[in-house]
Amino acid sequence: MTRKGLILACAALLISVAYSAHAGVWTAMGAYREDVVYLSIQHMQLVAISSSLALVVAIPLGIWMSRPAMYRFTQPILQLLNIGQAIPKLALLALAMSFVGLGAPSAIFGLWVATLLPVAVNTFEGLRAVPAHLVEAAEAMGMTRAQILWRVELPNALYVMFAGIRTALAINVGTAPLAFLVGGGGLGELIFTGIDLMEPGMLLAGAIPTALLAAAVDLLIGQVQFWLIPKGVNPLR
Repeated sequence: MTRKGLILACAALLISVAYSAHAGVWTAMGAYREDVVYLSIQHMQLVAISSSLALVVAIPLGIWMSRPAMYRFTQPILQLLNIGQAIPKLALLALAMSFVGLGAPSAIFGLWVATLLPVAVNTFEGLRAVPAHLVEAAEAMGMTRAQILWRVELPNALYVMFAGIRTALAINVGTAPLAFLVGGGGLGELIFTGIDLMEPGMLLAGAIPTALLAAAVDLLIGQVQFWLIPKGVNPLR
């Protein structure tokens, strides 16, 4: 999520809150405070587990694809990851449910698949974009391939890699409400139950915290990106 997108999301959220207050729905949302707290924790647990698994798989995969000897495998792998991204998220969850069954494991699997592509692609593209003269200078200094990767390539690719991580986490937080449909829990329980019962207060009690969590996660990762990446390769500093 870019800074402009974050501002637009916050503006939409404020408009929604103002309308809710005017319509008297904001007061009705207070009845779901305990549910919001409990389901928000459940929601973020799903996001944390699925995102962690995605990072563990996608970052090494992106590094592996960026090695010159592996270029011939890059397009088939990217096409495979694109399939997981192109499949509607609800269909992906239903597919996971048919293999794993109802519950959190299906939700985590579906969210994991949906999160892989941005991280893997940005890791690959970030490493490919490292200037060749930096790698050549490191080789001339006698560095091994592993040393070049850790000391030269990854530090210079971190900015692009973090952009993929931010996108992936925003997708994950926004998709996680669908986990309710396969018995995974989360804030989708309030959203979809509110839709079924035509209860705007219940619906917004799930939708507004979801939007706030997405904005908070994006802001947190943005701060980590700002402070973790060295000044020499960070255009924000």
